[in-house]
Amino acid sequence: MNALKAMVLSVVLVSCCAAQDAREMVRQDVNTELAADAADHSVWIFHDDDRKPGNDVVQWVAQTHQGDVKRVIERNGQSISEEQQRNSVEAFVHNPQAQAKQRQAGQKDAQQATSLLKMLPDAFLWTEVGHNDGTTTFDFKPDPNFSPPSYASRVFAAMAGEMVVDNKQHRIEKFKGKMTHDVNFLWGILGSIKKGGWFEVDRQPVGPGVWQITQTHIHVHGHILFFRTISQQEDDVETLFSREPGDVTLEQAAEAVMKK
Repeated sequence: MNALKAMVLSVVLVSCCAAQDAREMVRQDVNTELAADAADHSVWIFHDDDRKPGNDVVQWVAQTHQGDVKRVIERNGQSISEEQQRNSVEAFVHNPQAQAKQRQAGQKDAQQATSLLKMLPDAFLWTEVGHNDGTTTFDFKPDPNFSPPSYASRVFAAMAGEMVVDNKQHRIEKFKGKMTHDVNFLWGILGSIKKGGWFEVDRQPVGPGVWQITQTHIHVHGHILFFRTISQQEDDVETLFSREPGDVTLEQAAEAVMKK
């Protein structure tokens, strides 16, 4: 084996090992996230500024295990009177059907998010591109050997981007990506997503071992029938988190959120 061929082979082997090491690091981070999510039963009150086409909402949200009580203080730039706010909050507290519908939608989104999180290490090719005392940064791109098992994962696996991980807690701090190519479903009949759409999610610790999404930006071009509760154009910022007792009732949450 000549020197040039040996050098090329060594570079290939080092690159393969580095990619495998990066994938295993991401797998560790994902497993930490899954374990933390399963163990986290905390509930919070927070301020939410959610911008969607035709439905900009500024609100306070009080979480409970029965449902989230939302005090909308502004919609599409128009202030909501305190009386209307209170009436809306009370209407939700006394509407078991609305609570059940909200829980069902939340559970569906959570299940889909967990499913996609589990695919994260294997859906992409990972490269470590940055490291400091606080964080590690990975670039990712679609793995051509990955076979997406669902429509949602087909969109997920068409992304390329960057993930930043907290080194101490092994928690995902930032996840952002862009569509690398068009994705069509049943030749576009069930929906299609266009190349160039992008997303970004930022997360921060709000308590010991508890991380929350603080910013979500989704700007995807196309239409997807299976995303029923996730907007394709959304900018959502959540701030001012304060922890509530784990056994807080809807009535107590309503009282607390009206004091904000």
